[in-house]
Amino acid sequence: MMKTIAEKIRLLRLEKGFSQENVADMLGISTTAYGDIERGKTDLTLSRLQSIAHVFSTSLRHLMGEEDVITSQIQQLELEKLKMENEKLRLENQLLKEKLAGRIIVDLLRERTQVPAERQRIGF
Repeated sequence: MMKTIAEKIRLLRLEKGFSQENVADMLGISTTAYGDIERGKTDLTLSRLQSIAHVFSTSLRHLMGEEDVITSQIQQLELEKLKMENEKLRLENQLLKEKLAGRIIVDLLRERTQVPAERQRIGF
């Protein structure tokens, strides 16, 4: 579920351990005005969003959820990469098993076709 900007702002405030009054003071607005921001009752300007991001020491992208999308895309790409590497290893493992099986068969055939040492002696 995607969080709204208002929800993100509230969560950031709680993570930082700030009260609504603290943040309102840092932004230079009333506590009521800040509470309206967290409740999603206020349309935020870009400059207000930048101020809020600054107060929480975060990026505007993070505040707006863009980093979440980018992070999700990166995780998806990493998952696909791991799946491809896993498939490559599975195929290499299968190839090695087939080579080993072939060597075992060749070795068994050699053992069966070799003449025992006592039979090799030709003597009178």
